[in-house]
Amino acid sequence: MSTAYVVVTIVAAAMTAFSAGSAFLRAAWVVKPIQDYGIPDSWLPWLGAAKAAGAAGLLVGLAVPAIGIAAGIGLVLYFTGAVITVVRARWYSHIPFPLVYAAPIVGALALGLAA
Repeated sequence: MSTAYVVVTIVAAAMTAFSAGSAFLRAAWVVKPIQDYGIPDSWLPWLGAAKAAGAAGLLVGLAVPAIGIAAGIGLVLYFTGAVITVVRARWYSHIPFPLVYAAPIVGALALGLAA
């Protein structure tokens, strides 16, 4: 296991956990765009739970690689869905936001699979 893999995985998990916490706490900068995209407020706890589970899975994946790979794939699919949602809502200027969270996850997946 390389140092780069561990660092990128921890950064990806921390960023995803931050995103989950923002959803759980209903931060205004999260809630307003979600509403603008047409997503019901009742989905926020579920979206937060998915991200929290993914963040935990990335960390567990440091010890059990199969779980980390599954969590990484799940999170990539999650953030791909976020990009699709933003595009469908025609908020093109918001496309970079989910990509910023997805980038370290893709990096962790790539480094994990290369190891």
